[in-house]
Amino acid sequence: MTGWLVSPWTWLIAAAVLAGLEIVSPGAFMIWLAGAAVVTAAIAWAFAPPLVAQSAIFVGLAMIAVLIARRWFGQRRLPADTELNQRATRMVGTLVTVLDPLIAGRGRVQVGDSPWSASGPDLPVGATARIVRVDGTTVVVEPV
Repeated sequence: MTGWLVSPWTWLIAAAVLAGLEIVSPGAFMIWLAGAAVVTAAIAWAFAPPLVAQSAIFVGLAMIAVLIARRWFGQRRLPADTELNQRATRMVGTLVTVLDPLIAGRGRVQVGDSPWSASGPDLPVGATARIVRVDGTTVVVEPV
């Protein structure tokens, strides 16, 4: 009865199931357990240890794999205040050229290849300014 349990195929099937669970629930750590099952299958095929030893090997490899994965990916998390997909925030500090003079705090500036509405102190056409913040579709500038 336990002959099929000791087979390397059991560990390969377990690896496939664990990999499938990783696909269904991305972001989990099942893929690391699947890797441990594949290595256990290789050991079972090469040395044919008893079921208890195979289970111990799997548990040990799984713990090592998960700890390594946590350490590896734990250091590579994005900070919570990331500016990914926030173009306006990334524009702060950019130097721009005044297209329409800023008079009474309103005008237009060239940001990259696009004109933007701007607010800030009075500036003549052609002056260089720095973006200090973005309010909706208006950039707030200061003279350089």
